[in-house]
Amino acid sequence: METYQLNGEKWAAMITQGAENLTRNADFVDSLNVFPVPDGDTGTNMNLSMTSGAKEVTSFDASSVGEVSANFAKGLLMGALGNSGVILSQLFRGFSKAVSGKGTLTPAEFAEAFKKGVETAYQAVMKPVEGTILTVAREAAKAGLEAAKSETATIESVMGAILEQGKIALEKTPEQLSVLKEVGVVDSGGQGLIIIYEGFYGELTGEMELPDYMKSMNELVQAEHHRHVQDFMSTEDITFGYCTEIMVRINETKPGLKPFDEEVFRADLSKMGDSLLVVADDEVAKVHVHTEHPGDVFNYGQQYGSLIKMKVENMREQHDHIVNKPEETAGPKADFGIVTVSAGAGLEKLFKSMGATVVLSGGQTMNPSTEDIVSAVKAANAKQVFVLPNNKNILMAAEQAAAILGEEKVQIIPTKTIPQGLTSLLAFRADHDFAANTAGMIAAISDVESAQITTAVRDTTVEGITIQKDDYIGIIEGKIKVAEKALAQTAVKTLQTLLDENSEIVTIIFGEGASKESAESLAEKIETDFPDVEFEIHEGNQPVYPYIFAVE
Repeated sequence: METYQLNGEKWAAMITQGAENLTRNADFVDSLNVFPVPDGDTGTNMNLSMTSGAKEVTSFDASSVGEVSANFAKGLLMGALGNSGVILSQLFRGFSKAVSGKGTLTPAEFAEAFKKGVETAYQAVMKPVEGTILTVAREAAKAGLEAAKSETATIESVMGAILEQGKIALEKTPEQLSVLKEVGVVDSGGQGLIIIYEGFYGELTGEMELPDYMKSMNELVQAEHHRHVQDFMSTEDITFGYCTEIMVRINETKPGLKPFDEEVFRADLSKMGDSLLVVADDEVAKVHVHTEHPGDVFNYGQQYGSLIKMKVENMREQHDHIVNKPEETAGPKADFGIVTVSAGAGLEKLFKSMGATVVLSGGQTMNPSTEDIVSAVKAANAKQVFVLPNNKNILMAAEQAAAILGEEKVQIIPTKTIPQGLTSLLAFRADHDFAANTAGMIAAISDVESAQITTAVRDTTVEGITIQKDDYIGIIEGKIKVAEKALAQTAVKTLQTLLDENSEIVTIIFGEGASKESAESLAEKIETDFPDVEFEIHEGNQPVYPYIFAVE
């Protein structure tokens, strides 16, 4: 069947199929993470964003392409998580603007809409980089425009050209971005976009046997499972506070790994918490468990193979938000409010003690959506609100939230780490106006250097540093600088690399996998080489990172 006019009904079906195809393969996209750290959530973020868009489409009985696209763009906008989700939302925001008011689309109009989407997405990214989702989208759109020039062009031929050229562009991403080539993967965001486009094309042509990049195990965690817990439990009754998920690539032929025995695997994990679910096939084991110590689950999983995916959610925070949600009848608005993002009860307490109005639970592997940030700003109940994302992958969603609410009301302070957030918050002055506080808080970011320790989820080489799975790695200002077998040794070398003769204050925030005693011991060792440095130690309770360091 050849389509010369794309109507709203068919476009809605294409969107649904694109979303479903991404859901099936989100774990595969997550596995393309460049760095061996637990932040491989591009597939998850794109999937949740795309699902939000598709849900908005199916919620309304729109008949025109313009209306369907507007609903899709709105759903994507509010559900956008992480940089990949925000870029995806911008691609289809531009598409929507291009087809506004149109009932159907010709092949040429269809191709032009993809081009407009690319232009909008590029405008949203301050420093576009070649070898990313933007490159794939751009090259794909160019092919669509060329295909539309044919006198025999159809919607199918245009979408086919977009998909084919997109795949070619995706395969070239390692040549454009050296870090991809070094690790041996294609760009994860670009791969996610291709999977969506495959869904579009499959719905158009009826070729529904789409590539299955990784066997889906979505039945593992059902939303009802969490809602059921929330219905009858008070926050104090939650014994195991972290909803933890891992995906382990089992039966790898690497020395030192345990042979996978599902019964033993399940029995050992059952001792770490409750609500345990394990689904395994010959290649992958996926785990969901509620535990007090997510790091123990991560470490146990690594005994059997590489961790493909890791995710932690603070259920106490979620429960408080749902059960103890403040009434809509809020009091008079304060002049200023501050929304900050962090994970861990200790960090939340620290931020609030320093003046944060709302602490939104999130961070690495737990990116809040645009809608989450919008809700947090509203909950701050202030005339003007500062938002501190504290993570580079949350920054774009925060900026999108500010655009929705209005820049005269919301100012994003571009903090990319917890230490930057703390330092920026210290610079806030209640007696200063919005502009002066904005300038002061942004300027304070440069006063601190940040580092964190985490564990490697697979073997790799990054910027000449050879890293083995289970190694502890020290990350300074976003770059891996240290890789060692022991946590204490990694922490010492990381701080020694970070400090110099101008360093005055070191803040150590210890989380899961570390303790106050180990933090004090670390400070004593560093003090030997840097006797003039002062140390501050705080309990953060943060997952994923045993230590977070700030140096001023």
